[in-house]
Amino acid sequence: MRGAGSGRETIVLGAGMVGTCTALELALRGHPVTLIDRRAPGCETSYGNAGVIQREAVEPYAFPRDLPTLLSAARGRRLDIRWQAAGLWSAWPQLLRYWWHSAPRRHQAISRDYASLIAQATSAHEHYLRLAGAEALVRRQGLRLIYRQPRVLEAAVARAEGLRRAHGIAFAALDGPALAAAEPALRLPLAGAVHWLDSWSVTDPGALVQRYALLFEQSGGRYVAGDAMSLRQTRHGWQVATQDGPLDAAQVVVALGPWSDACVRRFGYRLPLFPKRGYHRHFRDGATVALPTLDAERGYVLTPQSRGLRLTTGAEIARLDAPPRRAQIDAAEAEARRLLDLGVSVEAQPWLGARPCSADMKPIIGAAPRHPGLWFNFAHGHQGFTLGPASARLLADLMAGQAPAVDAAPFLPDRFAGAARPA
Repeated sequence: MRGAGSGRETIVLGAGMVGTCTALELALRGHPVTLIDRRAPGCETSYGNAGVIQREAVEPYAFPRDLPTLLSAARGRRLDIRWQAAGLWSAWPQLLRYWWHSAPRRHQAISRDYASLIAQATSAHEHYLRLAGAEALVRRQGLRLIYRQPRVLEAAVARAEGLRRAHGIAFAALDGPALAAAEPALRLPLAGAVHWLDSWSVTDPGALVQRYALLFEQSGGRYVAGDAMSLRQTRHGWQVATQDGPLDAAQVVVALGPWSDACVRRFGYRLPLFPKRGYHRHFRDGATVALPTLDAERGYVLTPQSRGLRLTTGAEIARLDAPPRRAQIDAAEAEARRLLDLGVSVEAQPWLGARPCSADMKPIIGAAPRHPGLWFNFAHGHQGFTLGPASARLLADLMAGQAPAVDAAPFLPDRFAGAARPA
């Protein structure tokens, strides 16, 4: 074991996309780094997403504010968002703040900050992909949003035009016949689609995280299985229990995704965090789509991946430890089967994971306000897979005292008044 505080030893807690990229970026910059998780890299939330690097996602998902949407979600009639009563009750203060921040003018201001980080997403991934030799895992064919009603398609194209003017994001609008030609397996006549051209997809999200983790180890870092919740402050820095015994370091980064809240609460931090859960399932021996496809009026995603066609649900507001409820994934599957011949399911049971969300929809990146050597990199919501490398760059710059490529102020932990309370 390296001794406490040798050089600027850093521990990174969490081996998902965000944590692995953080460890990798620090190692590439010459830091001695140990990556710690209870499971191998890429086996939790980062494994289970739709596998899309969303360059077009310059606006974070807002909380619904119209009464019909809220009522239909409460009655379990929507695929894009559902909630459990216990989940609403446990997270109601955070959800209320989420609703408040989702007002149009506030959401517009948040989106300006958010877009600055999203703008770095593909270039930051490109750097790691080249170093890791993992380009074969990535398809650069874009993301397609399909629409059933002409009026909804018309509004989506108008919004896309606005994003192209504001952010330079390329897209193509497809009418019904053009979409049918591009996706001949679709069973239903549709109004058309918006094809975001700058987004990428990954054939195996977990495998990409593992390739980044391998590059991290090749760059001098090491991975050790350990218990992130054992984190404690010492006279010289920080200590974590691992399978090889206690590990000491001068600095520690919490990048535990949806488990970050439980970790930082032990040190008195009360941040407005909550989980959004999601489900997926793979299908084989049926039809497929040419590229990732979001059924925008229904709220599920179909992505061709190495294990089969992955069906990914929208958000479920529930406690992190609540038992799985299959209603959302079953309803999404039924809807998708009307659109496409899915074939047979690969897994006996759907996969369940959780997205780590903040009330103002922005990730929390930077120094903990009250504890020297404690750093945060979590709360990326739906975009942890997209933003892992860009967030790692931002945090590494802050840790080095360097000016980052984007304004860090909107993402710093101390933006939340009263976030740090006496432990």
